Amino acid sequence: MPATAAPRLAQDFRPEPLGTWGKTWRFVVALVFGLAVFVGSVGTALEDATTQPEPALVLVDVLAGVLALVLLWFRRRWPLAVGMIVAAFSAFSALSIGAVILTVVSVATRRRWREVLLIGVLWLAGGFTFEQIYPTVEGAAPWWVTALISVLLYGICIAIGFYIGARRELVATLQLRAETAEREQSARVDQARTQERSRIAREMHDVLAHRISLVAMHSGALAYRTDLTREETADAAAIIRDNAHLALRELREVLGVLRDDDASGDGRPELPQPTLVVLDALVAEARSIGAEIDFTMALPVSAHLTDLPDSTSRSAYRIVQEALTNARKHAPGAPVVVNVTGAPGEGISLEVRNPAVTRAGAPLPPSGLGLTGLTERAELAGGTLTSGVDRSGDFVVRAWLPWQR
Repeated sequence: MPATAAPRLAQDFRPEPLGTWGKTWRFVVALVFGLAVFVGSVGTALEDATTQPEPALVLVDVLAGVLALVLLWFRRRWPLAVGMIVAAFSAFSALSIGAVILTVVSVATRRRWREVLLIGVLWLAGGFTFEQIYPTVEGAAPWWVTALISVLLYGICIAIGFYIGARRELVATLQLRAETAEREQSARVDQARTQERSRIAREMHDVLAHRISLVAMHSGALAYRTDLTREETADAAAIIRDNAHLALRELREVLGVLRDDDASGDGRPELPQPTLVVLDALVAEARSIGAEIDFTMALPVSAHLTDLPDSTSRSAYRIVQEALTNARKHAPGAPVVVNVTGAPGEGISLEVRNPAVTRAGAPLPPSGLGLTGLTERAELAGGTLTSGVDRSGDFVVRAWLPWQR
């Protein structure tokens, strides 16, 4: 939310409608104050024959005061109009003084100088006129005394109104910020939840695709190979069983790592995820089931895989694992070449190559997430990944991940 939005909202902010109690006590205060001024001015004037006002003028004073008190109930709906009318009443109605003060404060809360100056002119003119209508026994006060008192009282009312308006603006601004922060927090939570689901999907695919492809390949062999001996059939069944168990175990490991923070406090240790350090074991496992893999890892003498950040090392392992799985799916039995090179400051480079032509036999159905997941994983690690058939006719997966010094 732009910073300029808060002042604009505060300026346009309208206070909530007052309840019955809020309207009542304000009305009572204005009435009591008006009665006090009425008794002090009109009552004093009536006691002396030389200053006694006309009865009609007293009646107008009372009627105008009552009307001003009634208009108080509408000052929040039409603040400027009510303020001008009530300020005009102050010229000949002592009973309306309480309503005038309350209305001036309400107008000042809007903090609009044009309105304040307009009401101020009516206030000052009303003070001069009232002094002439209800003079004291000693006579009307000097004009400068009347002006000074009127300006002082008006300034106090304006200061109170400005304070109330500033406080309302502050409350409105804080409320806006709180609502904005709540919406942003909700959006961040939704985004984090979406990212976590995507990460879980990638981990699930990388973990399960490797094992399930082995299970599918050997179960398919059992279905089509009728010339297998009992020992060969038992070995294939054992491989299927072992990989199914490994798939379940690795699935539990992934769920253990990705479980919510609330569940992470149950005291169970999180199982480590495989990295390039155990890439030899992955290649050896693939070779043990008959895969032909030419594996090369060329690193400087001073470089150690343990120096590679764990997140980068895990991503590199998953990329090689998924590339081997894709080769087993789409080119079963074809030779695979795996090259790993790199150094601190240069990054880690991965290349998995296999013939693009699939040998006889039905290939496993693609999941549709392999290469897409590899690309996303490489980009999240700050690297790049490309895949496709090169000029030699081989399908090649190349990836580069950063390795800081």
